[in-house]
Amino acid sequence: MVELAEIGLILQTISVMSAATAAVIGVRSYINSNKRAEEAKRKEQETRNLELKAQQQNVETRQAQLFLQLYSNYYSKDFVAAINKLNKMEYKSYEEFWEKYGNVESAQVWDLLSHYFEGAAVLVKKGLIDPSLISDLISEEFFDYWEWVRPFVMEYRARTNHPKTCENQEYLYDLLKKSAK
Repeated sequence: MVELAEIGLILQTISVMSAATAAVIGVRSYINSNKRAEEAKRKEQETRNLELKAQQQNVETRQAQLFLQLYSNYYSKDFVAAINKLNKMEYKSYEEFWEKYGNVESAQVWDLLSHYFEGAAVLVKKGLIDPSLISDLISEEFFDYWEWVRPFVMEYRARTNHPKTCENQEYLYDLLKKSAK
C-alpha cells in the first residue's frame, strides 16, 4: 500500500506541476495577446498609410486637373490673341498708358491676362498647384506680361491707394524669378 507520506508527496508534485502549467499557460496567453495587439497596430498603421497615400493621390490628381484647366485656357484663341496684342503695346508713363490703352478693347486684353495670371498665382500661393508646373507652362509669357504691366500697376497702387492690386501676380513673379536663378 501506498503510504500516506507518498500520497502527500504525489499531491504536492501534482500541485507544483499544475501551478507551473498554469504559469506557462498564463505567459503564453500574455505573449499571444501582445502579438495580437501588435498585429492590430501594424494593420492599423498600414491602413493609415494607405489612406494617406490615397489622399496624396487625390491631391496630385486635383493638381493635375487644375494644371490642365490652366493649360487649356493658355492655348485658347482669346488668350493667344491677348498675348499678341500685349506684345505690340508700348507706353512710357502712367498717363500715356491711359491715353493709348484706356479703351474697352485694350482693357479687355489686360483684364483677360491679368485675371488668368492672378488665378494661376493664387493657386500657387495656396499650395494647390506646384510652382514648377506654372514655371514650365507660362513663365516666359508671364515674365513678359508682368514686366510690361508692373510700372503701371505700381503707379496705380500709389495713386488709388489700392496696395493689393495684382499682389498675387507680383508674388508669383518674384517666386518664379527666384527659382529660375
